[in-house]
Amino acid sequence: MAQQLGGQPILILKEGSSRTRGRDAQGMNITAAKAVANAVRTTLGPKGMDKMLVDTIGDVVITNDGVTILKEMDIEHPAAKMMVEIAKTQDDEVGDGTTTAVVIAGELLKRAEDLLEQDVHPTVIAQGYRQAAEKAQEILKNIAITIKPTDAAMLKKIAETAMTGKGAEASKEKLCDLVVKAVMMVADDDGTVDKDNIKVEKKVGGSIEDSEIVEGVLIDKERVHPAMPKKVKGAKILLLNAAVEFKKTEVDAEINITSPDQLQAFLDEEERMIKNIVDKIVASGANVLFCQKGIDDIAQHYLAKAGIFATRRVKKSDMEKLARATGGNLVSSIDAISKDELGYAGLVEEKKVSGEEMIFVVECKNPKAVSLIVRGGTEHVVDEIERAVEDALRVVGVVFEDKKLVAGGGSPEIELSLRLREYAATVGGRAQLAIEAFAIALEIIPRTLAENAGLDPIDMLVELRAAHEKGKKTVGLNVFEGKAEDMLKSGVVEPLRVKTQAISSAAEAAIMILRIDDVIAASKTAAPQGPPGGMEGMGGMGGMGGMGGMGDY
Repeated sequence: MAQQLGGQPILILKEGSSRTRGRDAQGMNITAAKAVANAVRTTLGPKGMDKMLVDTIGDVVITNDGVTILKEMDIEHPAAKMMVEIAKTQDDEVGDGTTTAVVIAGELLKRAEDLLEQDVHPTVIAQGYRQAAEKAQEILKNIAITIKPTDAAMLKKIAETAMTGKGAEASKEKLCDLVVKAVMMVADDDGTVDKDNIKVEKKVGGSIEDSEIVEGVLIDKERVHPAMPKKVKGAKILLLNAAVEFKKTEVDAEINITSPDQLQAFLDEEERMIKNIVDKIVASGANVLFCQKGIDDIAQHYLAKAGIFATRRVKKSDMEKLARATGGNLVSSIDAISKDELGYAGLVEEKKVSGEEMIFVVECKNPKAVSLIVRGGTEHVVDEIERAVEDALRVVGVVFEDKKLVAGGGSPEIELSLRLREYAATVGGRAQLAIEAFAIALEIIPRTLAENAGLDPIDMLVELRAAHEKGKKTVGLNVFEGKAEDMLKSGVVEPLRVKTQAISSAAEAAIMILRIDDVIAASKTAAPQGPPGGMEGMGGMGGMGGMGGMGDY
């Protein structure tokens, strides 16, 4: 890009760089963001459709989980990437409502585009959107319903709403029971729920109905030696993060052996070293060993002779769960093994689950560790059920902590839309236009629910608005029967945090995209093809001349 100054062109940007500004830049960013929102829009709600995503190596993912779709899509445009960030934030914070957040952000930008056409300044729109988002949070808190964490029936409905529309629909009764049970088991006395205490293990085989809950830790491994016991009652568990094999020297060492008996002595010494390690384990009183690293063949033999149940190469996350459940400590050195470090479990057993061996560690000291086995007919089914179960676990955990929920089925959005219109009238000025645009944008959720269910969106919106005008705050859209009804009575409920987070992150992203009026993109450079041969290839850097170019700015 060159500026003409007194006949002398001055290069401002590197050759090949592009610059878009003003209305063009805004239009381009809004179009990209809207395209992302439209991509996931058809997956919203109980009647939403699924997407099949095929990656570069041919792996297939079939899902209607918003964040999974956006993560799998290879998105290039910077504004579109911001929409993916909304979904990721929503997923990290609440675990559900990712599609809702992205669809609202897309609609906010679409409405802003209309205002830009009418020459409303982007800063004014941003200010109006901010006011509207703050007011929306206030209204949501007023319409939220408080529940007791012990209300298992309500928690089950929360889980059911999160699972509806995903592949788990057919067996959601069973899965919701498991989810609520799991959350209640790991919940602390102060009401917090650490989702890490619940392990979801998926196994292909059987049907969804075969999914079960295990009070304890499940490890997808088998014992290292067939002569070891299959079942250990009253297990004293050693958690070892060190290899049960002879130590190789850190420095390169050479051993000169001149006669066969020296070689034999060397091998005997190796074996004796391993036997010493096993003796230390036996001396500690442990009868179960979970090792994060390897266990030598000779060590396996000695451990089996001592009647110790041993497993090797256990994942770090599993070791941490075992430590939490059994009350044992992770030991990082063979010399540190002692009976004080051991954990305890009533039973450690190896069982077959759909043809594969798994280790069950149950009747633990601290039952705040739970595992769910998710089963299904094919790999894709199991993957989608796992995603549904993860979502349900997260939302039930959120309600358990916050004790607040709202009705679902688009009812909070309709209520917000009406209240924000009333609020806009009290604000006045150009910001009023932006607040009204925000209010209209929120109606995209019930509208999309209706469209995805094959209903007439205008009829449905009119019916919902009429009910809310009469003060029926919990009336939403029953997509199965195609009519407006009380969602609270129907048991369609969502955590309050799903809505507050979705609206605040959608508004923030929309404001950020609106405020961009200049996009300066550097040219894509191909990897330099430097000559082979050591440091000479560095000559391509031109004595860091590339850095000197910064002075042109």
